[in-house]
Amino acid sequence: MNLIIVVILGLLQNFPNVILGTSNIGYTTYTHPGGMHPMQQIELVKSKISDRQQPYYNAYLQLLNYTNNASNHTTHAVVDFSIPGYYVNPALHINRSFCLQSDGFDAYASALAYQLSGGQSKYADQSLRFLTAWAEVNKKYSDSDGPLVMTYAGTAMILAGELLSNYNGWNNTNKQQYFDWVQNVYLKAATEIRTRENNWADWGRFGSVLTAYLLDNAQEMTTNINLIKSDLFLKIADDGHMPQETVREAHGIWYTYFSLAPMTAACWVVYEATGENLFTNYSKGNASIKHALDYLFYYNLHGTEWPWYPNVTVGTPAGWPGVLFEAMSSIYNDSRNFNEDSFDTLEFAAAMHELDYEQDHSPYPDYRN
Repeated sequence: MNLIIVVILGLLQNFPNVILGTSNIGYTTYTHPGGMHPMQQIELVKSKISDRQQPYYNAYLQLLNYTNNASNHTTHAVVDFSIPGYYVNPALHINRSFCLQSDGFDAYASALAYQLSGGQSKYADQSLRFLTAWAEVNKKYSDSDGPLVMTYAGTAMILAGELLSNYNGWNNTNKQQYFDWVQNVYLKAATEIRTRENNWADWGRFGSVLTAYLLDNAQEMTTNINLIKSDLFLKIADDGHMPQETVREAHGIWYTYFSLAPMTAACWVVYEATGENLFTNYSKGNASIKHALDYLFYYNLHGTEWPWYPNVTVGTPAGWPGVLFEAMSSIYNDSRNFNEDSFDTLEFAAAMHELDYEQDHSPYPDYRN
């Protein structure tokens, strides 16, 4: 497993039973930094780094290496983030998506380094360089995949802003300009797609709850909670399959992952914001998020049994859907089902490898070159 993942997942994994308790609903203000990366978990990971505990310490060094590389990167903000449909023009889709993917990665990695380094300003300032560029330059998104890619690639920009929320070196003018971009461009994209029937909605809701947390908008948080509840059992069938995703022929397993990754991430932020537990306290018959995860896990191991299409593409522990399962193992305290050893029975390569662009998006980041 990539060492950087250890740091990110450590933020979710070090409180394995926190999500299994009773709900405590009713918060109207949020603690910053927080949301996807609660401060108490960041502090715990910092203590492991301070003690040079492995593999956290080496993961931290790898994170710093990425941020040092980012210092040599120019920003790539564009006025119009125009992304054609992937299946219409894959090469142009990938080429135009790079600017936000790259800048978002650098902003997020640098902001995380700021927190884990004990508040070294050089990392915060580097992250702000990317956030400010997009806030100043980017005015809109367009074309058929513009709102989707803005939403999922832009999550890194929202996470970075949240991680920098306690940085005194962020001047009020630039901070307000960033908030305006979040409200007028990013949230607009997320809101546009959050009522769709497929994975687009899951990314839209994840983007929307991240923004609601960042902007202390409890009403917006409630709206997204209601949206998640409104169609969860249309998205997840009684046997655990996801009808809108399993129809995607050879990519049905990947699209199931591509839906569950933002769905579970949104539920985590909802829990941190409100105490409402959608992971274990919301089900209908046999249908639940956990059942959908179990379904994905089983068929990723047994792709030849996939009932929806022959020769379906399956993932790996080092990439998708391994990062998701590793995060969920602690959410559900279920190491029996969610662990890399199960993948090893199929002799998946232990070494990391590059995945196809369209198969490599997760809110639980796998930071690879």
